[in-house]
Amino acid sequence: MPPLTGVKVLDLTNVLAGPYCSYQLALLGADVVKAELPGQGDLARRLGPEADLNRARLGASFLAQNAGKKSIELDLKTEEGKARFEELAGEADVLLENFRAGVLDRLGFGWDRLRALNPRLVYCAISGFGQDGPMSQAPAYDQIIQGLSGMMAVTGTPDTAPVRVGFPVCDTIGGLTAALHICAALAGREESGQGVFLDVSMLEAAISAMGWTVSNYMVSGVETAPMGDQNATAAPSGTFRAADGPLNIAANRQQQFETLCRLVGRPELLTDPRFAGREARKAHREELNKQLNAALGQRTVREWEQLLTPAGVPAARIVTVSEALELEQLAHRGFCTDLPFPDGSDRRLRVSGSGVLHDGQPLRPEAPPPRLGQHTHEPVWKSAT
Repeated sequence: MPPLTGVKVLDLTNVLAGPYCSYQLALLGADVVKAELPGQGDLARRLGPEADLNRARLGASFLAQNAGKKSIELDLKTEEGKARFEELAGEADVLLENFRAGVLDRLGFGWDRLRALNPRLVYCAISGFGQDGPMSQAPAYDQIIQGLSGMMAVTGTPDTAPVRVGFPVCDTIGGLTAALHICAALAGREESGQGVFLDVSMLEAAISAMGWTVSNYMVSGVETAPMGDQNATAAPSGTFRAADGPLNIAANRQQQFETLCRLVGRPELLTDPRFAGREARKAHREELNKQLNAALGQRTVREWEQLLTPAGVPAARIVTVSEALELEQLAHRGFCTDLPFPDGSDRRLRVSGSGVLHDGQPLRPEAPPPRLGQHTHEPVWKSAT
Protein backbone atom coordinates (compact mmCIF):
# COMPACT_ATOMS: atom_id res chain seq x y z
CA MET A 1 0.00 0.00 0.00
CA PRO A 2 1.45 3.44 -0.93
CA PRO A 3 2.65 5.34 2.15
CA LEU A 4 0.27 8.32 1.83
CA THR A 5 -2.88 6.22 1.35
CA GLY A 6 -5.73 7.97 3.17
CA VAL A 7 -4.09 11.42 3.15
CA LYS A 8 -6.46 14.05 1.73
CA VAL A 9 -4.90 16.89 -0.27
CA LEU A 10 -6.84 19.96 -1.35
CA ASP A 11 -4.86 21.39 -4.26
CA LEU A 12 -5.43 24.99 -5.39
CA THR A 13 -2.27 25.18 -7.52
CA ASN A 14 -1.67 26.01 -11.16
CA VAL A 15 0.84 25.33 -13.95
CA LEU A 16 3.88 23.41 -12.65
CA ALA A 17 5.52 23.85 -9.22
CA GLY A 18 2.34 23.15 -7.23
CA PRO A 19 0.86 20.53 -9.57
CA TYR A 20 4.23 18.73 -9.71
CA CYS A 21 4.24 18.66 -5.90
CA SER A 22 0.71 17.25 -5.66
CA TYR A 23 1.46 14.73 -8.45
CA GLN A 24 4.30 13.34 -6.32
CA LEU A 25 1.88 13.13 -3.38
CA ALA A 26 -0.69 11.39 -5.58
CA LEU A 27 1.90 8.84 -6.71
CA LEU A 28 2.60 8.21 -3.04
CA GLY A 29 -1.06 7.34 -2.56
CA ALA A 30 -2.59 10.65 -1.44
CA ASP A 31 -6.17 11.50 -2.44
CA VAL A 32 -5.70 14.77 -4.36
CA VAL A 33 -8.64 17.02 -5.16
CA LYS A 34 -7.78 19.82 -7.56
CA ALA A 35 -9.92 22.95 -7.12
CA GLU A 36 -10.04 24.98 -10.34
CA LEU A 37 -11.60 28.26 -11.44
CA PRO A 38 -14.94 27.59 -13.18
CA GLY A 39 -14.78 27.66 -16.96
CA GLN A 40 -11.02 28.22 -17.00
CA GLY A 41 -9.18 25.75 -14.82
CA ASP A 42 -5.46 25.38 -14.45
CA LEU A 43 -3.58 27.49 -17.01
CA ALA A 44 -1.56 24.37 -17.87
CA ARG A 45 -4.73 22.96 -19.46
CA ARG A 46 -4.08 25.42 -22.28
CA LEU A 47 -0.32 24.85 -22.55
CA GLY A 48 1.29 22.34 -24.88
CA PRO A 49 2.34 21.74 -28.49
CA GLU A 50 -1.12 20.60 -29.74
CA ALA A 51 -3.64 23.37 -30.29
CA ASP A 52 -6.61 20.99 -30.30
CA LEU A 53 -5.72 19.62 -26.87
CA ASN A 54 -5.19 23.13 -25.55
CA ARG A 55 -8.67 24.18 -26.74
CA ALA A 56 -10.13 21.08 -25.06
CA ARG A 57 -8.47 22.10 -21.77
CA LEU A 58 -6.26 19.00 -21.99
CA GLY A 59 -2.91 20.57 -22.83
CA ALA A 60 0.15 18.32 -22.61
CA SER A 61 1.55 20.39 -19.73
CA PHE A 62 -1.56 19.60 -17.69
CA LEU A 63 -1.73 15.94 -18.65
CA ALA A 64 1.88 15.42 -17.56
CA GLN A 65 1.34 16.45 -13.91
CA ASN A 66 -2.24 15.65 -12.98
CA ALA A 67 -2.94 11.95 -13.44
CA GLY A 68 -4.73 10.34 -10.54
CA LYS A 69 -6.27 13.59 -9.25
CA LYS A 70 -9.88 14.72 -9.12
CA SER A 71 -11.10 18.10 -10.40
CA ILE A 72 -13.81 20.35 -8.99
CA GLU A 73 -14.74 23.86 -10.10
CA LEU A 74 -14.52 26.34 -7.24
CA ASP A 75 -14.70 30.14 -7.18
CA LEU A 76 -13.31 31.52 -3.92
CA LYS A 77 -14.77 34.95 -4.67
CA THR A 78 -18.36 33.71 -4.27
CA GLU A 79 -20.12 32.84 -1.04
CA GLU A 80 -21.00 29.41 -2.38
CA GLY A 81 -17.38 28.78 -3.32
CA LYS A 82 -16.11 29.94 0.05
CA ALA A 83 -18.53 27.65 1.85
CA ARG A 84 -17.43 24.65 -0.23
CA PHE A 85 -13.78 25.50 0.32
CA GLU A 86 -14.29 25.79 4.08
CA GLU A 87 -15.94 22.39 4.11
CA LEU A 88 -13.12 20.77 2.13
CA ALA A 89 -10.34 22.50 4.09
CA GLY A 90 -11.94 21.30 7.32
CA GLU A 91 -11.71 17.70 6.08
CA ALA A 92 -8.30 17.87 4.40
CA ASP A 93 -4.93 16.81 5.74
CA VAL A 94 -3.03 19.09 3.36
CA LEU A 95 -3.89 22.38 1.69
CA LEU A 96 -1.57 23.33 -1.17
CA GLU A 97 -1.58 26.66 -3.03
CA ASN A 98 0.79 28.71 -5.17
CA PHE A 99 -0.93 32.08 -5.27
CA ARG A 100 1.04 35.27 -4.90
CA ALA A 101 1.85 35.84 -1.23
CA GLY A 102 -1.17 36.83 0.86
CA VAL A 103 -3.91 36.10 -1.73
CA LEU A 104 -5.65 33.41 0.30
CA ASP A 105 -5.46 35.57 3.41
CA ARG A 106 -7.16 38.45 1.57
CA LEU A 107 -9.91 36.05 0.56
CA GLY A 108 -10.57 35.42 4.23
CA PHE A 109 -8.64 32.18 4.64
CA GLY A 110 -5.36 33.09 6.27
CA TRP A 111 -3.44 30.63 8.41
CA ASP A 112 -5.08 31.74 11.66
CA ARG A 113 -8.55 30.99 10.34
CA LEU A 114 -7.53 27.75 8.67
CA ARG A 115 -5.78 26.52 11.81
CA ALA A 116 -8.86 27.30 13.88
CA LEU A 117 -11.00 25.49 11.32
CA ASN A 118 -8.71 22.44 11.17
CA PRO A 119 -5.93 22.26 13.80
CA ARG A 120 -4.36 19.23 12.07
CA LEU A 121 -4.11 20.91 8.67
CA VAL A 122 -0.73 21.06 6.92
CA TYR A 123 -0.92 24.26 4.86
CA CYS A 124 1.78 24.61 2.19
CA ALA A 125 2.12 27.84 0.22
CA ILE A 126 4.54 27.81 -2.72
CA SER A 127 5.59 31.21 -4.06
CA GLY A 128 8.48 32.73 -5.94
CA PHE A 129 10.07 34.48 -2.99
CA GLY A 130 8.20 33.49 0.16
CA GLN A 131 5.31 35.03 2.04
CA ASP A 132 7.17 38.07 3.38
CA GLY A 133 10.13 40.28 2.57
CA PRO A 134 10.75 43.03 -0.02
CA MET A 135 10.24 40.70 -3.01
CA SER A 136 7.25 38.77 -1.72
CA GLN A 137 4.74 40.52 -3.99
CA ALA A 138 6.83 40.30 -7.17
CA PRO A 139 5.50 37.95 -9.85
CA ALA A 140 7.73 34.93 -10.43
CA TYR A 141 7.95 32.36 -13.17
CA ASP A 142 10.61 29.72 -13.61
CA GLN A 143 12.79 31.86 -15.85
CA ILE A 144 12.69 34.75 -13.38
CA ILE A 145 13.89 32.45 -10.60
CA GLN A 146 16.58 30.96 -12.83
CA GLY A 147 17.94 34.44 -13.42
CA LEU A 148 17.73 35.67 -9.83
CA SER A 149 19.22 32.49 -8.35
CA GLY A 150 22.45 32.81 -10.35
CA MET A 151 21.59 29.64 -12.26
CA MET A 152 21.59 31.26 -15.68
CA ALA A 153 24.87 33.04 -14.99
CA VAL A 154 26.69 29.71 -14.63
CA THR A 155 24.93 27.95 -17.53
CA GLY A 156 26.48 28.05 -20.98
CA THR A 157 29.99 29.07 -22.00
CA PRO A 158 31.82 32.34 -21.30
CA ASP A 159 30.61 33.45 -24.75
CA THR A 160 26.97 32.34 -24.45
CA ALA A 161 26.05 32.76 -20.78
CA PRO A 162 23.60 33.60 -19.32
CA VAL A 163 21.57 30.68 -20.70
CA ARG A 164 18.27 29.32 -19.44
CA VAL A 165 18.30 25.68 -18.38
CA GLY A 166 16.33 23.75 -21.00
CA PHE A 167 13.40 22.79 -18.77
CA PRO A 168 11.59 24.52 -15.86
CA VAL A 169 14.10 23.34 -13.28
CA CYS A 170 13.19 25.90 -10.60
CA ASP A 171 9.50 24.98 -10.76
CA THR A 172 10.46 21.34 -10.39
CA ILE A 173 12.81 21.99 -7.47
CA GLY A 174 10.13 24.10 -5.78
CA GLY A 175 7.59 21.29 -6.17
CA LEU A 176 9.96 18.64 -4.86
CA THR A 177 10.91 20.82 -1.89
CA ALA A 178 7.26 21.33 -1.04
CA ALA A 179 6.48 17.61 -1.33
CA LEU A 180 9.41 16.74 0.95
CA HIS A 181 8.34 19.16 3.66
CA ILE A 182 4.68 18.15 3.42
CA CYS A 183 5.67 14.54 4.04
CA ALA A 184 7.86 15.64 6.97
CA ALA A 185 5.01 17.73 8.40
CA LEU A 186 2.60 14.81 8.15
CA ALA A 187 5.08 12.59 9.98
CA GLY A 188 5.58 15.25 12.67
CA ARG A 189 1.84 15.62 13.07
CA GLU A 190 1.63 12.02 14.21
CA GLU A 191 3.64 13.01 17.27
CA SER A 192 2.35 16.55 17.93
CA GLY A 193 -1.24 16.21 16.71
CA GLN A 194 -0.88 19.70 15.21
CA GLY A 195 -0.71 21.01 11.68
CA VAL A 196 1.89 23.47 10.42
CA PHE A 197 2.26 26.30 7.90
CA LEU A 198 4.93 25.66 5.24
CA ASP A 199 6.21 28.76 3.42
CA VAL A 200 8.11 27.52 0.35
CA SER A 201 10.30 30.00 -1.54
CA MET A 202 11.23 28.85 -5.04
CA LEU A 203 14.19 31.23 -5.04
CA GLU A 204 15.61 29.79 -1.83
CA ALA A 205 14.90 26.22 -2.91
CA ALA A 206 16.73 26.81 -6.20
CA ILE A 207 19.79 28.32 -4.52
CA SER A 208 19.82 25.49 -1.99
CA ALA A 209 19.84 22.95 -4.85
CA MET A 210 22.79 24.58 -6.65
CA GLY A 211 25.25 22.81 -4.37
CA TRP A 212 28.92 23.48 -5.02
CA THR A 213 28.15 26.45 -7.26
CA VAL A 214 26.88 28.24 -4.15
CA SER A 215 29.16 26.71 -1.52
CA ASN A 216 32.32 27.58 -3.46
CA TYR A 217 31.43 31.22 -3.00
CA MET A 218 30.00 30.98 0.53
CA VAL A 219 33.00 29.03 1.84
CA SER A 220 35.91 30.17 -0.34
CA GLY A 221 34.73 33.39 -1.98
CA VAL A 222 35.13 31.88 -5.45
CA GLU A 223 32.56 32.97 -8.03
CA THR A 224 31.67 30.12 -10.38
CA ALA A 225 32.18 30.90 -14.06
CA PRO A 226 30.21 29.27 -16.88
CA MET A 227 32.15 26.35 -18.37
CA GLY A 228 29.73 24.91 -20.88
CA ASP A 229 29.86 21.11 -20.86
CA GLN A 230 32.91 20.89 -18.58
CA ASN A 231 32.91 19.95 -14.88
CA ALA A 232 34.75 22.54 -12.82
CA THR A 233 35.65 20.07 -10.07
CA ALA A 234 37.60 17.57 -12.17
CA ALA A 235 39.36 16.87 -15.46
CA PRO A 236 38.85 15.09 -17.74
CA SER A 237 35.17 15.46 -17.04
CA GLY A 238 32.77 16.79 -19.64
CA THR A 239 31.71 16.25 -23.24
CA PHE A 240 34.22 14.88 -25.73
CA ARG A 241 34.19 14.05 -29.44
CA ALA A 242 34.05 10.48 -30.67
CA ALA A 243 34.09 9.52 -34.34
CA ASP A 244 30.33 9.93 -34.78
CA GLY A 245 29.27 12.44 -32.14
CA PRO A 246 29.53 13.70 -28.56
CA LEU A 247 30.40 11.47 -25.63
CA ASN A 248 30.18 12.32 -21.93
CA ILE A 249 33.10 11.13 -19.81
CA ALA A 250 33.49 11.77 -16.09
CA ALA A 251 36.92 10.42 -15.08
CA ASN A 252 36.78 12.25 -11.77
CA ARG A 253 39.02 9.88 -9.81
CA GLN A 254 42.70 9.16 -10.35
CA GLN A 255 42.08 5.48 -11.06
CA GLN A 256 39.43 6.36 -13.63
CA PHE A 257 41.84 8.74 -15.35
CA GLU A 258 44.54 6.10 -15.47
CA THR A 259 42.15 3.52 -16.91
CA LEU A 260 40.88 6.01 -19.49
CA CYS A 261 44.38 6.82 -20.70
CA ARG A 262 45.24 3.14 -21.14
CA LEU A 263 42.00 2.28 -22.94
CA VAL A 264 42.23 5.17 -25.42
CA GLY A 265 45.83 4.19 -26.20
CA ARG A 266 47.49 7.20 -24.60
CA PRO A 267 49.39 5.81 -21.56
CA GLU A 268 52.06 8.50 -21.94
CA LEU A 269 49.59 11.06 -20.60
CA LEU A 270 50.02 9.44 -17.18
CA THR A 271 53.65 10.51 -16.95
CA ASP A 272 53.09 14.03 -18.27
CA PRO A 273 53.56 16.37 -15.27
CA ARG A 274 50.77 18.61 -16.58
CA PHE A 275 48.29 15.79 -15.93
CA ALA A 276 49.84 14.15 -12.87
CA GLY A 277 47.14 15.07 -10.37
CA ARG A 278 43.64 16.53 -10.10
CA GLU A 279 44.70 20.18 -9.74
CA ALA A 280 47.28 19.89 -12.50
CA ARG A 281 44.73 18.41 -14.86
CA LYS A 282 42.23 21.16 -14.06
CA ALA A 283 44.91 23.80 -14.75
CA HIS A 284 45.74 22.19 -18.12
CA ARG A 285 42.21 21.10 -19.02
CA GLU A 286 42.26 22.52 -22.55
CA GLU A 287 45.40 20.66 -23.60
CA LEU A 288 44.26 17.43 -21.92
CA ASN A 289 40.91 17.58 -23.71
CA LYS A 290 42.68 18.16 -27.02
CA GLN A 291 44.81 15.06 -26.52
CA LEU A 292 41.84 12.91 -25.51
CA ASN A 293 39.62 14.13 -28.33
CA ALA A 294 42.28 13.10 -30.84
CA ALA A 295 42.30 9.60 -29.39
CA LEU A 296 38.54 9.31 -28.96
CA GLY A 297 38.00 10.20 -32.62
CA GLN A 298 39.18 6.71 -33.56
CA ARG A 299 35.99 4.96 -32.39
CA THR A 300 32.25 5.57 -32.29
CA VAL A 301 30.30 6.71 -29.24
CA ARG A 302 28.77 3.27 -28.78
CA GLU A 303 32.14 1.56 -29.02
CA TRP A 304 33.65 3.83 -26.38
CA GLU A 305 30.64 3.45 -24.11
CA GLN A 306 30.88 -0.33 -24.31
CA LEU A 307 34.63 -0.25 -23.67
CA LEU A 308 34.88 2.36 -20.93
CA THR A 309 31.80 1.72 -18.81
CA PRO A 310 32.58 -1.92 -17.88
CA ALA A 311 36.12 -0.81 -16.96
CA GLY A 312 34.75 1.62 -14.38
CA VAL A 313 35.09 4.86 -16.36
CA PRO A 314 31.73 6.69 -16.42
CA ALA A 315 30.94 7.26 -20.10
CA ALA A 316 27.69 7.58 -22.02
CA ARG A 317 26.22 8.92 -25.22
CA ILE A 318 24.08 12.07 -25.31
CA VAL A 319 20.52 11.40 -26.41
CA THR A 320 17.34 13.30 -27.19
CA VAL A 321 14.34 13.29 -24.84
CA SER A 322 12.55 10.78 -27.07
CA GLU A 323 15.58 8.50 -27.04
CA ALA A 324 15.87 8.81 -23.26
CA LEU A 325 12.28 7.68 -22.82
CA GLU A 326 13.02 4.56 -24.88
CA LEU A 327 15.98 3.47 -22.76
CA GLU A 328 15.64 -0.17 -21.73
CA GLN A 329 16.50 0.80 -18.16
CA LEU A 330 13.30 2.84 -17.82
CA ALA A 331 11.18 0.02 -19.20
CA HIS A 332 12.85 -2.47 -16.87
CA ARG A 333 11.93 -0.38 -13.82
CA GLY A 334 8.41 0.50 -15.02
CA PHE A 335 9.06 4.25 -15.00
CA CYS A 336 6.26 5.16 -17.43
CA THR A 337 2.59 4.33 -17.12
CA ASP A 338 0.05 4.08 -19.95
CA LEU A 339 -3.41 5.44 -19.16
CA PRO A 340 -6.68 5.98 -21.03
CA PHE A 341 -6.97 9.42 -22.56
CA PRO A 342 -9.28 11.70 -20.52
CA ASP A 343 -11.52 12.49 -23.50
CA GLY A 344 -12.42 8.84 -24.01
CA SER A 345 -10.60 8.53 -27.33
CA ASP A 346 -8.47 5.53 -28.30
CA ARG A 347 -5.31 7.59 -27.92
CA ARG A 348 -2.74 6.39 -25.39
CA LEU A 349 -1.54 8.72 -22.63
CA ARG A 350 1.90 7.96 -21.23
CA VAL A 351 2.98 9.65 -17.98
CA SER A 352 6.17 9.51 -15.94
CA GLY A 353 6.68 8.07 -12.49
CA SER A 354 8.62 9.30 -9.46
CA GLY A 355 11.91 7.50 -10.04
CA VAL A 356 11.60 5.52 -6.79
CA LEU A 357 10.64 1.87 -6.34
CA HIS A 358 8.77 0.99 -3.14
CA ASP A 359 9.62 -2.55 -2.14
CA GLY A 360 10.65 -3.18 -5.72
CA GLN A 361 7.51 -1.72 -7.30
CA PRO A 362 6.97 1.61 -9.09
CA LEU A 363 4.20 3.89 -7.86
CA ARG A 364 1.64 4.54 -10.58
CA PRO A 365 -1.34 6.89 -10.92
CA GLU A 366 -4.67 5.12 -10.64
CA ALA A 367 -6.56 7.21 -13.18
CA PRO A 368 -5.96 9.64 -16.06
CA PRO A 369 -5.90 13.39 -15.46
CA PRO A 370 -9.40 14.76 -14.84
CA ARG A 371 -11.49 16.84 -17.17
CA LEU A 372 -12.22 20.32 -15.83
CA GLY A 373 -14.82 20.05 -13.06
CA GLN A 374 -15.29 16.32 -13.63
CA HIS A 375 -15.89 15.62 -9.92
CA THR A 376 -17.65 18.85 -8.88
CA HIS A 377 -20.95 17.17 -8.11
CA GLU A 378 -19.55 13.93 -6.67
CA PRO A 379 -18.17 12.98 -3.26
CA VAL A 380 -14.51 13.89 -3.68
CA TRP A 381 -12.67 12.03 -0.93
CA LYS A 382 -12.20 8.32 -1.38
CA SER A 383 -13.42 7.65 2.14
CA ALA A 384 -16.69 9.33 1.22
CA THR A 385 -17.35 7.20 -1.85
